[in-house]
Amino acid sequence: MKRLDGLWPQVVAFDNLWRAWRKARRGKSRTVGAVAFELELESNLLALQRELENGDYQPGAYRLFTIYERKPRLIAAAPFRDRVVHHAVMNVIEPPLDRCFIHDSYACRRGKGVHAAVDRYQVWARRYRYALKLDIQQYFPSIDHAILKTTLRRHLRDRRTLALLERIIDNGPDSAPTKARYFPGDDLLAPLEHRCGIPIGNLTSQFFANLYLNELDHGIKEVLRAPAYLRYVDDMVLLADDKAQLWAWRDWIAERLVEIRLCLHPAKAKVSQVREGLDVLGYFVFPERRRLRNENGLRFRRRLRAFAQGYAEGRLDWADFDPSVQAWIGHACHAGTLGLREKIFSAVHFRRERTERRSSGGAGRFVEQRTEEVAVGRSQQERPAQQEQQRGISSCQAAHRIPEPPRSRMRRAWRAGVHESVSRTRREGSAE
Repeated sequence: MKRLDGLWPQVVAFDNLWRAWRKARRGKSRTVGAVAFELELESNLLALQRELENGDYQPGAYRLFTIYERKPRLIAAAPFRDRVVHHAVMNVIEPPLDRCFIHDSYACRRGKGVHAAVDRYQVWARRYRYALKLDIQQYFPSIDHAILKTTLRRHLRDRRTLALLERIIDNGPDSAPTKARYFPGDDLLAPLEHRCGIPIGNLTSQFFANLYLNELDHGIKEVLRAPAYLRYVDDMVLLADDKAQLWAWRDWIAERLVEIRLCLHPAKAKVSQVREGLDVLGYFVFPERRRLRNENGLRFRRRLRAFAQGYAEGRLDWADFDPSVQAWIGHACHAGTLGLREKIFSAVHFRRERTERRSSGGAGRFVEQRTEEVAVGRSQQERPAQQEQQRGISSCQAAHRIPEPPRSRMRRAWRAGVHESVSRTRREGSAE
């Protein structure tokens, strides 16, 4: 592939920075950084443009926090203005470089994603007997800065764009592996000389993670000739009919990873029969069906109860948690989760209490406002879709046929419940 040049004018163009701001604020429009940037939008974008053109741009300090989903992960959140810069440079370099990736690399790419990867694996699981699952140990903290910069130079010629990308890499927080690792040819101080780690949470980090393993992907496809191989960030799955061949492929991959200073996770490299099911990106997948991970349902049930508690106390409104709930429902619909969803949503109700004064006596009475969770009704509508799935229709196709109740219907039901409660309260007052 010819190296890309002449990118810098596109990166610093005002319309590109404006589109980058639009992308950076998606889902973040209520945050303090996004609101402060938007208050002086034009002046902030022009100032950012001047800094980039003059070479004065310096990334800000990251906000670090840890999430504990299945295992602790250190997340680094960049300041909002830095996220605008990340989107601006990705707007220009990602479309042409995305074409050099293999078809079956599914992380953070347009038209790909978790569900497409799981669908692809399930198709292959009907054709092959065995599956090899591999995982790279501490992938993001182990990415070597020097190797990453060399990889970028193989694809980009524009010096100013390269300088900006290298500045973003160098200004990331220190996230090297906790335990020193030694590779062939290293001396005692080698782990200190090689700076490693890119922040989980950056848009640029997601792209760097795909690019760092791109040569390995092509080697597996073109040298090993593996017909069924997919990768999602650092999770790799290969399928074949011969277990010995899969183990030989595993050894070849381990040798290639050492060349870029990475290691396979020793406890997660295993070959299993596809008919026994395989844990793939949050689903337990069999050739003809799939289930959701147990802990996924448990985590969502805890979150849903927390949403209901916050709604009852007045700390949350429906719009604050409805996108999160709908996102989980959309994820769960790609597996056989009809019973699970009915059980979770039937046990949780959203109620809010407030005091309303009566015009006759002035005494305060509590009026209960209840919003019934629409997912229970939706689950009842999904029974025909579930039956279709059992006949062999995929869960995705069945889910697309489910009629979604409009929000206006939910609002009318909620208002009718409130009016009925108020009327009952007034009748009781008149009877007294």
